[in-house]
Amino acid sequence: MDRMSPTDAGFYFAESENTPLHVGSVAVFEGPAPTYGEVIRLLLSKLPLVPRYRQRVRPVPLQLGRPLWVDDPHFQILYHVRHTAVPSPGTDEQLRNLAGRVLGQRLDLAKPLWELWLVEGLENGRWAIISKVHHCMIDGVAGTDLMQLMFDITPDAKHTDPQDWTPQRSPSSAEVVAGAVQDALSQPLRQLATGGGGIGEAARTVLGTGRSLVKTLPTVARQLTTPIARSLSGPIGPHRRWAWTEAEFDELKPIRTALGGTVNDVVLAAITTGFRDLLERRGSLRDGLVVRSMVPVSMRQENERGKLDNRISAVFVDLPVAEPDPVARLESVRRQMDEYKKMMELVDARSIIAMGDFVAPTLLSLGVRAALGASQFYSQAVTTNVPGPRVPLYVLGRRMNSAHAYVPIAGGTRVSIGIFSYLNTMTFGINADFDGFPDVDVLSAGIRRGIDELKVAAGTAEPAAAPAAPAAAERPAPKRKKAAAR
Repeated sequence: MDRMSPTDAGFYFAESENTPLHVGSVAVFEGPAPTYGEVIRLLLSKLPLVPRYRQRVRPVPLQLGRPLWVDDPHFQILYHVRHTAVPSPGTDEQLRNLAGRVLGQRLDLAKPLWELWLVEGLENGRWAIISKVHHCMIDGVAGTDLMQLMFDITPDAKHTDPQDWTPQRSPSSAEVVAGAVQDALSQPLRQLATGGGGIGEAARTVLGTGRSLVKTLPTVARQLTTPIARSLSGPIGPHRRWAWTEAEFDELKPIRTALGGTVNDVVLAAITTGFRDLLERRGSLRDGLVVRSMVPVSMRQENERGKLDNRISAVFVDLPVAEPDPVARLESVRRQMDEYKKMMELVDARSIIAMGDFVAPTLLSLGVRAALGASQFYSQAVTTNVPGPRVPLYVLGRRMNSAHAYVPIAGGTRVSIGIFSYLNTMTFGINADFDGFPDVDVLSAGIRRGIDELKVAAGTAEPAAAPAAPAAAERPAPKRKKAAAR
């Protein structure tokens, strides 16, 4: 039986009515658009390479074990692939609004957990693909590999004909329960055995990890006493706002060279500017305030690429939104990321993830939901950076112009920023709760302004001209004194 890993099961259990936990993307292509039938035939030819896309989740009764992946005997690709269009003139804003509605809707948990939308009608003859895949199926790094299965690196690539498929028999309820009980009894012992040295080695690993964690306590203590922007957190509703902005690597690399750090540090510093602008516009900015962002870290090794499960951990970065100097903001981010890199070398995060095999599924479900519920008290954003291809990609001979990532929100964290790189461009896809972020465009524009600000600090761009003073008719009328109003 193909049982979910503990991490994948955690994402599955965390799904709720207002928190769909799928990742997604919007890819925009040069025209003309392919036909719906051409897209169907292409995907059918690729499905044998990703059997998970024909499988559905089979929960175990009473959560005696983690859910299973089983073939869907009623799989119908026409359900999973949709066809739509935007009205003329087909602007990027219209595409963003459509994508926000599509990506904000839950996947049907009784079917294979993915959808793909073919979108026609974009201006200049362009078209797009909106894709959705549940987080329990795949993580960001592996997701890049899977998405590339429908992509080609040359416009004249040939594809095989679709193959016949026969689903495997689904296990009976008795078999499912028996398998869960057997795994519950054997998995911990098997995990210890493969860890090298059995219980004694496992104990030494735990003790070593404990000593390493002691070294992280100063960072944790500092974060617990640092004021965070709690106004950004709160309950999540059923609707989403989505915005995006972008930057060129040719803009980011000179900043890194002149000011130090990595491109990722520069990106986080620019995002800090976006949150600073947002809080300032809301009147919530104050001295010492930070926006704490969870930054997922891939733990996947090179020999694990292509495996259909999650290999991720996370770090928490305090974005210094109260700091007025953009260079000082970059230095603060760089210092934190350097500390985390040292910690990740000390703490065997892969072993910590593997410890999930010792946790009863019911407790795993409750634990994940509790962690998501508590996250609003510790972090206010999620920022994830997925490296994409640096060569042109094609679908059915059409070149992809751009791609934008969609990262889910959950647990009171009402905004996420998915960063995706393609060719020389890095895009920022901002997913936010509809009610909590009516001003999501301020954050989007602020990220772009943060990049421009760092370019000026690095000496690679001239300062922007100050905005002209508003005309007399545009200036706000002076407020009347209360005495005059009586």
